[in-house]
Amino acid sequence: MSLIISKMDFSKKILDWYEENRRELPWRTTKDPYRIWLSEIILQQTRVAQGTPYYNKFIEHYPTVHALAEANEDQVLKLWQGLGYYTRARNLHATARKVANERNGKFPKDYEGLIKLKGIGDYTASAMASICFDEPEPVVDGNVLRVLARYFGITMPINSSGAAKYYKNLAREIMDRHNVRDYNQGIMEFGAIQCTPKSPNCQSCPLQNGCEALSKKIVSELPIKIRKGRIRKRYFNYLVGIDANNNTRLVQRSKDDIWKRLYEFPLLESESELASGQIIPKCKDLLEVNEIGAVYENNSSAVVHKLSHQQLHTKFWIVETTDRFESGIPVEQLEEYPVPVPIADFIKTFKNSYF
Repeated sequence: MSLIISKMDFSKKILDWYEENRRELPWRTTKDPYRIWLSEIILQQTRVAQGTPYYNKFIEHYPTVHALAEANEDQVLKLWQGLGYYTRARNLHATARKVANERNGKFPKDYEGLIKLKGIGDYTASAMASICFDEPEPVVDGNVLRVLARYFGITMPINSSGAAKYYKNLAREIMDRHNVRDYNQGIMEFGAIQCTPKSPNCQSCPLQNGCEALSKKIVSELPIKIRKGRIRKRYFNYLVGIDANNNTRLVQRSKDDIWKRLYEFPLLESESELASGQIIPKCKDLLEVNEIGAVYENNSSAVVHKLSHQQLHTKFWIVETTDRFESGIPVEQLEEYPVPVPIADFIKTFKNSYF
């Protein structure tokens, strides 16, 4: 069998498999660029099971790009809370405003126009162009990379120099140009539920006869990814102030770091875990008060929160003061603010245990 026939056979089998196995997902009933864009941004680095409720919430609150554009950033970040990678939410909001205000709510209708929008990279532009406008543009996400690497036995690391161009060219060569919408969704779906990262069901796979990885018994070894630097450990000490009015204090993160523009309690970051004797001298300055009373740990063992390249060891310190905070926040209103997951988890238990 020639390579060309093999590739034609590949795309046909993907389409046949998709017809039988596609999941019923809310964004698959439309070609509306706003809804396809929203789903693709949410599903970047997020599983479908986790992302679907967020998609539904966003559509309920912001059914159009104009509605999303009219929201303020805090509202968008609060709705996004728990999904992580908050740059996605900030870019989502910025692009909604651009499309609504500068393009009368109309998205560009081709790859070249879409990729110029903030937060839209090669994958999202390709997905939108093909799904919404039938442009023959291949998608290459993590699922597609895995399928291609295994089927064609590619040992080039997927994060090596030149890999993105190589895989994109291969994906373009084998895609079905006559039904690119279903083909692109099909190969992504195939990687998500058939050619899974661990324990793929190769025995029921329609591609098993042509799969190089299966024939060479290297399925579990592909795709290859170069391991990058060590995980960075960070130690966060949050000072949860309680003033004379039983109000507390939040500040907004502004640096180009994780959780930008989310809210948090005043933070003391350290190189290692701190004892109360190291915390107490910092309380007045960080909380901006003149007097402090009792200071104690809320959790004796640090809460460990894992990010892609960081590991956060977090402690919450309750700090009582007889002063009154400027712009103090009643504890019962804390849940109205967009905060990182570790703080959201703390707030749920704190309200019940302290008061």
